Amino acid sequence: MPVRPDPPQLRTWRRFVAVGDSFTEGLADEDPSRPGEHLGWADRVAAALAARNAREGLDLRYANLAVRGRRIDAVLAEQLPAAVELRPDLVSLSAGGNDVLRPRVSIPEVMARLEGAVERLRADGADVVLFTSANVSWIPVVSRITPRLVEHNAHLWAIGQRTGSFVVDLYTLGALRHPRMYAEDRIHLSTQGHRLVAAQVLWTLGVPVGQHGWVDPPAAVPAHGRREALRGQREALREHRAWASQHLGPWVGRRLRGQSSGDGRTGKRPDLAPVDPAAEDLDGG
Repeated sequence: MPVRPDPPQLRTWRRFVAVGDSFTEGLADEDPSRPGEHLGWADRVAAALAARNAREGLDLRYANLAVRGRRIDAVLAEQLPAAVELRPDLVSLSAGGNDVLRPRVSIPEVMARLEGAVERLRADGADVVLFTSANVSWIPVVSRITPRLVEHNAHLWAIGQRTGSFVVDLYTLGALRHPRMYAEDRIHLSTQGHRLVAAQVLWTLGVPVGQHGWVDPPAAVPAHGRREALRGQREALREHRAWASQHLGPWVGRRLRGQSSGDGRTGKRPDLAPVDPAAEDLDGG
């Protein structure tokens, strides 16, 4: 087992605002107490931070402005001003992923916009949390975008260094390279995936979370003979084709028509509000 380094020194935050797209909104992480609503890693991080603050006699207020399908220009035009007005001391900013997936995009231009947003937030005194892209090279149909993700991540780390922001590493998070971490659409995280990302965020912020699997490699694939291997390949191909028809095709179609799953939607938690202490123990403190 690799030696896990100590997390950075923990700070205390009182006003947490999450900004972004479906990743931050929490899609596919159904809230069992509210049918039709979603939790997500940001809600789970807020709950864990609230629990930690409560042990020090402090509260935490949290807002989530993220809206599914938003591209970076929309995030910066609609959500960034609202986030600034809330005067947060901690902001998570995950934007640009929907742009990077477009067939024609200038990644340097997208990342320049992102850096401008980070600089604005940092100038107002907020700590900022950024996210690398996850590594999807293990998914055959979408593995071709890996070079774009590598370029995106290189810019992202540079932005984090230049602005003094926290960077959550998802690309080398071994446990995230497993089908169970994703919903049926293979685009959004499952509940397990959101919990894993929440733990990674907390560790990056310096909150003890125990051994949450961030160094675990993907599950080993059982060895098969030639016949079994060929049969498995045919079954996998059928599954990929079904997925492309049911999920990928409609997703691409919406984008070609200029439509978004987030059209007409607003952030699920537009105002800073108190957070109940964590119902689940992601905080190992």
